[in-house]
Amino acid sequence: MDVRAGDRMVDVAAGRVTLADRRTGRTWEVEVAPYRIGAYPVTRELYAHVTEGRPDGPPGLPVESVSWFDAVRFCNGLSRLAGLTPAYDPAADGESIGWDPAADGYRLPTEAEWEYACRAGTTGPRYGSLDSIAWYRGNSQERIHEVGGRLPNAWGLHDMLGNVWEWCWDHYDTEVYGTYRVLRGGGWFDEHWSCRASVRRRSHPTFRVDDVGFRVARSAGAR
Repeated sequence: MDVRAGDRMVDVAAGRVTLADRRTGRTWEVEVAPYRIGAYPVTRELYAHVTEGRPDGPPGLPVESVSWFDAVRFCNGLSRLAGLTPAYDPAADGESIGWDPAADGYRLPTEAEWEYACRAGTTGPRYGSLDSIAWYRGNSQERIHEVGGRLPNAWGLHDMLGNVWEWCWDHYDTEVYGTYRVLRGGGWFDEHWSCRASVRRRSHPTFRVDDVGFRVARSAGAR
């Protein structure tokens, strides 16, 4: 098992983050409680270990072509392996998902947690020079790369921008897009303007493509 992707977590203190949606021009502030977040995106090895599958490709690559539902099921599976209480309660139809914020198990970060962690105290579009912190279309040779190959942000988090887009817990806009969930961070095939801390993307929770993955989080006090 690749412990970097699941077992290496970074503690994040409480704070506040301002989110913005370019489509609507709306901005809103969110108070963020203390939490823990993975230092790296989940790798193919860890995903295969939890799901009893077989890792595909060279070691250390982030898992991709996983849906939001896949990510949620993985979080529950990793929690059970670690002897923790699963955070999610899937409904009988397999579509509706409940979240228990008091559970100590692994989960997806909220959108606010993701951006707060990505920024790591910075206020600009990125936490460093894009070529040094991210794999994107300008330097990726149009392929995915091993996690941790670019410089981390000030809080020790790698690949927050570039390499793979990351699923978050939140709905994007239920009034317009229904069940669509939020994606953050940009990927290896994206131009520089998509690899910014504030960029929001959306997709159906069943969507799978080769530049979408995720990282895990845990609620405060979980060890």
